[in-house]
Amino acid sequence: MAKVIEGLYYSETHEYVRVEGNYGYIGITDYAQNALGNVVYVDMPEEDDEVTAGEEFGAVESVKAASDLISPVSGTVAEVNEALEDAPELINTDAFENWIIKVELSDMSELDELMDAEAYQKFCEEQ
Repeated sequence: MAKVIEGLYYSETHEYVRVEGNYGYIGITDYAQNALGNVVYVDMPEEDDEVTAGEEFGAVESVKAASDLISPVSGTVAEVNEALEDAPELINTDAFENWIIKVELSDMSELDELMDAEAYQKFCEEQ
């Protein structure tokens, strides 16, 4: 069973958001990295780009598949995880520690549309 962490918000496309103040750290879940296999490349937006909830902001490529990254929230990219440019496999090591982008959230109410850990766990079990 894939690891799920309490206190994060989860989307049906297997991204998570860890909220700290007005910022959200977005990455892919442990379930997603398991499904993808060995991650070899992460396509990320630039700082100051806008992301929109439900829309693509990049992609993760593995040896067996490529998967679009769908933003669970809207906002402005404050930072990208540059470590992933040189070592995309960090996502396989710990998907929750190795977030992909940090976003300044523009609409906190969007978090209400996402799943908590318990709901996401059930969702994964049904996949």
